[in-house]
Amino acid sequence: MTPHLKRFAALAVFAGLSLGLSAPVFAAGEETDETAPPPKTETTTKCKDGKVWDKKKKECVTPEQSGFNDDDLYKAAREFAYAAQYDNAIRVLTLASNQNDPRILNYLGYSNRKAGRMELGMGYYKKALQADENYILARSYMGQALIEQGDVKAAKVQLVEIRDRGGENTWAYRSLLQALNGYGTY
Repeated sequence: MTPHLKRFAALAVFAGLSLGLSAPVFAAGEETDETAPPPKTETTTKCKDGKVWDKKKKECVTPEQSGFNDDDLYKAAREFAYAAQYDNAIRVLTLASNQNDPRILNYLGYSNRKAGRMELGMGYYKKALQADENYILARSYMGQALIEQGDVKAAKVQLVEIRDRGGENTWAYRSLLQALNGYGTY
């Protein structure tokens, strides 16, 4: 191995170890990193017709019969939303007992926006921010919706709000910044 290749290999190993040992950083308003795409489960890989995977029963069930708590419903809906099954996501989200949970409101906004119901989606983003003004993921998705509507100035306001609320090193900030730079929206 040439000295150049040895150095490159050593740097690659060091970089891999550094990445592997680093802990995720979360912003104010977030308890977990819900900005990364959720792992695919049987809900979107095996279940059909909007059914969700019930781990206890080990089968696909209708969301109404699942007995899931709000967190489980949220996770299933989020998975549907990322799989572009927006109406299934909305159906699951409407089953949550706490309809004022900013996570539920945010994904109602996201799913409606992506399904072509922009104004309804924007209304849900606003409700999410009324429930938690520090919920930076709702600010990011709202900013991306504003870009889609051609209101770049208002989207920049949301970017500044995310930064000022401690979210500069988050996916929520980076994705809105990328959208402002013309790389598309989520």
